[in-house]
Amino acid sequence: MTVPMKSVLNTDAYDRRRFGQLMEMSDKLKKIGKEGKNIFPFIQPLMSDLWAGLFKMKPELLNDVPEELGMNRQLMERVITDQGYLDFREFTRLDDLAAAIGTTKYSETVLRWVKEQAKQDQDLAETLQKLIQGDQEASQQATDALSAALNQNGSQLSQMLAQAADEVIETKENVKSMLGGIQAGSGDSELKKVPLKEQLFLAEKLSHNKKLKEIAKWAGRMKVIANRKQRSKHKDAIDRNGIRQGSDVEQLLPMELGSYASPISKMDFLHRYAEGQTLQYDTKGKEHLGKGPIILCLDQSGSMKGQDTISKGFALALMSIARKQRRDFAWIPFSSHASDAIIYERGRIEVQDMIRLATVFLDGGTNFVQPLNKASEVIKQSRFNQADIIFVTDGEAHVNNDFLKAWSSLKEQKGFSVLSLLLGKESIRGVEGFSDRIVRASSFEDQSIQQAFDI
Repeated sequence: MTVPMKSVLNTDAYDRRRFGQLMEMSDKLKKIGKEGKNIFPFIQPLMSDLWAGLFKMKPELLNDVPEELGMNRQLMERVITDQGYLDFREFTRLDDLAAAIGTTKYSETVLRWVKEQAKQDQDLAETLQKLIQGDQEASQQATDALSAALNQNGSQLSQMLAQAADEVIETKENVKSMLGGIQAGSGDSELKKVPLKEQLFLAEKLSHNKKLKEIAKWAGRMKVIANRKQRSKHKDAIDRNGIRQGSDVEQLLPMELGSYASPISKMDFLHRYAEGQTLQYDTKGKEHLGKGPIILCLDQSGSMKGQDTISKGFALALMSIARKQRRDFAWIPFSSHASDAIIYERGRIEVQDMIRLATVFLDGGTNFVQPLNKASEVIKQSRFNQADIIFVTDGEAHVNNDFLKAWSSLKEQKGFSVLSLLLGKESIRGVEGFSDRIVRASSFEDQSIQQAFDI
């Protein structure tokens, strides 16, 4: 594509080339540039300047610009002197994703404001139309009309830009919630592992999809809980199993470190350390579940529809644990039938797959045997030995004895465990035959659900 070369800021060839690359990556930016020309004739160079203003370290207005860019300069002057913009730049400066989302929101906002002003001001509407039709002689008249509109309604533009900035910050936080791991502060580092084009694709979906926004928020909350549970589990492991002999420096007891620090006992310490006989914390801990892959069987029958968004956040949090611990993850949604398992090796998930997981809902009745059969197929793969199965349902269904016998036999061979999360008030009768543990909870917001994050 042709990279916009006209600018009212101190941009250089790199800036313009970089914005051209972003335009290629982002369907939304391309759409704004294409459709925006019918509202504002110089929208593409304005978009380039809006991006530079958000991304560059020290964006500055040029004093002399071509007459045809008079309107662009007026708009950019209004934008970059606005206090809200100055605050917003702390978030977007040198941040590819934030600056790109900001350019999208700012461009949409400016176009909407110009369109509203043109409806109220006939002179502005007429001169804009002349410019759109190619009459460059109308440039000065259009600049004067825009100047009057800014003097009269510039505060409205500032308010609209402030709202756009808030939406950008929310969108990036949602992207981090979807893509980030369970460790505190890991969101930005996780983002760097995802191509910018995919980040932008997800950001654009999140900007306009209410359900995805809600899932992202729940994913963020669930990951915080999962991180807390995992850290607590590690700490509890020390408390449960006490002390053993070994030579792991990180787990040495304080008294042993004291022995090393003392000139009198240092040689004795070194001798025992070399023999693996120094005292240290035993951090293995006794786990309820195994150490292998994670399989999530997630009820998507009609009665679960009200909890669909939070259940997807729960799934993404479990997947983050799998990713952190480098464990395979399988997702099996079910209702009256079960979908084929989708396997994410070592918990890694592509953006397109994440959006599919977040937006699919089966609806219908409840059948337990079908998802368990799908889980059995997955478990029979050698890499799924010692799997942890999380079975989530708010319903009750019959599981026949022949199936349970085969299930028990497979469990003996493969060494997997099943934790069933039973939501609502249904009887445990439906799940007790195939479960090792059953946790009852009123909903996903019940604290009991957090036990699943002990895996």
